[in-house]
Amino acid sequence: MKLNRAGVAAGVLVAAAALAACSSSKPSSNGTTSAGNSSSTSSSSTVAAGAPTCSTGTLNGGGSTAQTNAMTAWVNAYTKACTGAKINYNPTGSGAGVSSFTAGQVAFAGSDSALSPTKGEVAAAQKRCASAPLDLPMVVGPIALAYKLNGVQKLVLTPVLIAEIFTGKITKWNDPAIAAKNSGVTLPSSKINVVYRSDASGTTQNFENFLSATAPADFTATPAKDNASKVFAGVGKAKSQGVAAAVAATEGSIGYAEYSFAVNGSLSTVSIDSGSGPVDVNKASASAAAADAKVVGTGDDLSLKINYKTTAQGAYPLILVTYEIVCTKYSSAATGTFVKNFFNYTADAGQASLAGLGYAPLPTALQTKVKASIAKVS
Repeated sequence: MKLNRAGVAAGVLVAAAALAACSSSKPSSNGTTSAGNSSSTSSSSTVAAGAPTCSTGTLNGGGSTAQTNAMTAWVNAYTKACTGAKINYNPTGSGAGVSSFTAGQVAFAGSDSALSPTKGEVAAAQKRCASAPLDLPMVVGPIALAYKLNGVQKLVLTPVLIAEIFTGKITKWNDPAIAAKNSGVTLPSSKINVVYRSDASGTTQNFENFLSATAPADFTATPAKDNASKVFAGVGKAKSQGVAAAVAATEGSIGYAEYSFAVNGSLSTVSIDSGSGPVDVNKASASAAAADAKVVGTGDDLSLKINYKTTAQGAYPLILVTYEIVCTKYSSAATGTFVKNFFNYTADAGQASLAGLGYAPLPTALQTKVKASIAKVS
């Protein structure tokens, strides 16, 4: 399915004004409260069964580009249902989103990796919130290895081959190791053009986590959001949009980007063979891998450990989970209620829209935990 290209334009600011009432009963006003990153004039309104609980005012967030298309759909749906609600989401990248959140510039951040205690992110978020920060998994997105290779409709790579391509150990498409894995496919002798993320990116860290877990002899660097230019061969492009556009524009290219961007750009994608046969990237194979992830966060935090070596049937091992990073308690009660109301919607009814956008819905058991954590936000 083709996605709305406006949803993935570089630097897009997702902002939607309210279009229709939550119900015949409008929210009551408790006065305007400003928290620097949002303003709300009411906490919620009574709504019909199945409809979102509405807040009014403005809520600002930013971060992960991987969830841009999901966030666009969610914002449009929520603000269409809720009079007076405006939600701005700026897809600046995971690293920038976390920085904006810890600086108190946005009410929530989207990040493709959980807050890092070793890099001081948890402490910074705790200081900003004056309460426990929460990592809430909300979007499961397979990371696609998108490529442009005329005449090659199907390409299978192992984790080792992927690591050797991206680190520059394999530089030609017809390398014997690639050819051996793609019997019957005519591969060109042209150079492999690797495209990686130039900005601080949770997608990069997840991709490196995968390589570190599955091809440790070939990828020896410590996975990080901002080291791609040091560990990968090729050229860097900003954001998922930039990587997808560069691959689409250059014959012989391969790059990593969240799957919805590959779908939107009509790009060919690699099937990964981790030892039990090739697995295509799609929402079902991503969900199978997400179901094999383990919660490692404590209390109401739901940080996950993804099993990149999963042997689950039909599981595509290269996935990321985008977290919504929020405070347990906000200095403004209205802001906290707005955050709670919006993410109650995304974790529940909002999950139904993900499959059509190239994402995978949360596994049921994880969805239940996410809802329970959201209930603690105030």
